[in-house]
Amino acid sequence: METIVPTKNPKSLDTWLKLLDGVRLPVPLASHGQVRAAMADSRRSLREIAELMQGSPALVLSVMREANQHTQNSMAEPAESLEIAINRLGLKRTEALLERLPAVEPEEIPGTLGQLQLISQHAAQQANGLFASRLARLWQEVHWGSLLFLSPLWPLAVTHPQLLEEWELRVIHKGESARVVEEELFGVRLLVLCQALAEIWRLPAWIIQGYRLLLEDRRLLVQALHIARDNEHPLRQQRHLDDNPVLSRWLNQPANTVLLANGLALSAQQAWDSPHNSRWQYLTSLYLQMPLADLQQQIHQQAVQSAHAHAAPGLWHPAEALIWPWTARRVHRGLLPAPPPSAQSLEAWRKYCSALLVEPSRFTNAMHLTTHARDALVACGMQRVLMLMADKTLTTLRVHQSNGLPAEAASLNLLISQSNVLQRLLAQPAQIRLTPANNAKFSALLPASLRGLFKGEHLLMRSLASNGRVVMLLVADQGGGPLSEISVQAFGKTAQCIERALTSFSNRTN
Repeated sequence: METIVPTKNPKSLDTWLKLLDGVRLPVPLASHGQVRAAMADSRRSLREIAELMQGSPALVLSVMREANQHTQNSMAEPAESLEIAINRLGLKRTEALLERLPAVEPEEIPGTLGQLQLISQHAAQQANGLFASRLARLWQEVHWGSLLFLSPLWPLAVTHPQLLEEWELRVIHKGESARVVEEELFGVRLLVLCQALAEIWRLPAWIIQGYRLLLEDRRLLVQALHIARDNEHPLRQQRHLDDNPVLSRWLNQPANTVLLANGLALSAQQAWDSPHNSRWQYLTSLYLQMPLADLQQQIHQQAVQSAHAHAAPGLWHPAEALIWPWTARRVHRGLLPAPPPSAQSLEAWRKYCSALLVEPSRFTNAMHLTTHARDALVACGMQRVLMLMADKTLTTLRVHQSNGLPAEAASLNLLISQSNVLQRLLAQPAQIRLTPANNAKFSALLPASLRGLFKGEHLLMRSLASNGRVVMLLVADQGGGPLSEISVQAFGKTAQCIERALTSFSNRTN
């Protein structure tokens, strides 16, 4: 897969635009093959080919960009649908474009890109279910605008995933100012960057209109939200709208469906009952003139349909939270400690630890030992686990085992010299426990690529020694929320068992 690896993060709008405009997004191998086969089949219509392309949002974006940029010097309006874009390009040029795009296995697609595209697919599902039937003549604008609204962020997820992950950690989870964080990380507001890319790519007009609203006319959203919160009094809401014809005309614009659908999908990633999601629910209920309870039922149904169609291993879909009891949802959001391990899990944990302590070591190789150690950590309640081995010069850390993390975690390679925390842990065996009280202090000193894998404010890090030298680093948590104290104690005992097993194994092989 072709990727751009910048030596330095851009800090100006022009530099970002030049970089991101040149990124070729990866396409899933299966989708790539299906579309190629369909294009070679003379019996397939353009509509059928367009439907097949929807399996890869990156492919949809690439085709629409190519078609719209090809006509940018003419009087033609930008293509509002994929079918129109294919027709403008012609099958030969579309096929040539397809050949230029990197086709990769799903696990090779960067996790941050996959997550963003999943949100876009969820937004398109919400738009289709809530608005398309009401705007039947405009359903293509509703669908494609909703699917591609976040697309300016997709190339950023390929070139700088760590920056997006740090943005999410600081803005969404810690509540820092988006303006301050974005100026620090990107040197430019993300909305400004998204609008500029959308204009360069000549994306559908409703997308550009949505960004323009968020940047230049948020007062309309604020006024509409003030009325929308009075959801239990629809007649009073209508009187307020009648008294403000400018707001009423704006609210009823079909283009707003794109922004509403993406607002619902993006905010649901945090929680269905988060303040952000509640605002978008109120605004959507006002737009549709629908009771809030009825709207919530519909958006939950659309989320489930999206999950059935688009969910993928290693990616989070908010529909998963709909089946949780209230207390479990609070644990996911980091408000209650994780439950202690079950009796069966603790029994399995004891067996794993006993095997680690057997002397002489019975493990045939290092992978055999670390697999056993990883399973012990999981049995004691750790949901996300990373086991990294240090090289002989204590220069780098490479992943040896992982659990509950995206596939790209396996290729993580950390330079110890670039983090004060790693240097401290590798100097001698030590344990650090991150909590809301010290998270900001330690997170700023950890590599962004590592911190991005463990979102949340609760984390355990422990270095292990063998024969007087630190050789391994354990990183684990329970989903990012408060840790079960029983699991914390078991984690410490497991680390001691792993340390003894490493020494025993090393002495046996010497």
